Amino acid sequence: MLETWVVMPTCLPLVLRRCHACSSGSFRTSGKFRVNAHHKLIDVWLLALCTGCGETTKLTVLERTNVRSLRPGLLDRLHANDPALAGELLQDPAVLRRNRVALDWTGAWRLDTGGGADLLDREVVDVSVRFAARIPVRPVRLIADGCGLTRAEVERLIEEGALVSAIRLSGRLTGDFTFTLKR
Repeated sequence: MLETWVVMPTCLPLVLRRCHACSSGSFRTSGKFRVNAHHKLIDVWLLALCTGCGETTKLTVLERTNVRSLRPGLLDRLHANDPALAGELLQDPAVLRRNRVALDWTGAWRLDTGGGADLLDREVVDVSVRFAARIPVRPVRLIADGCGLTRAEVERLIEEGALVSAIRLSGRLTGDFTFTLKR
């Protein structure tokens, strides 16, 4: 029987960038946008507040872009300050690169295991882990949290061959994977 776990965001992540006013290292986004039009061209920024002093910074989303080249409905979502759109744009690698920022997902996600029966009671368990967003998480931590084990126990199971996966379970992942736990 295949169990499905989902890694879900609970809020928008912190934006890691140095504040010029107080030298704090993180900003919190509220999902608000600033849209500025110049005839047929448009600029769009995602606004973020410093966690230390409250100073506002602008993360460039669009710069001198022709309004007609925007996807239908995007302009309406920008004007409505759609928080789901802010989440989508924060996960866009091009936006992160353009603004030279990284994201801190600490405390901004949770693991939904579906509340199924205890996995450790079964002889063999196949688990599929899906990511609802590009959240970098260590698979060993996910497996430990989902099974109610310590990370050391999970690493011991990997070494013994009782926990196997087609992907390497060390390091961080942002994409879906499966694993099998044998008892």
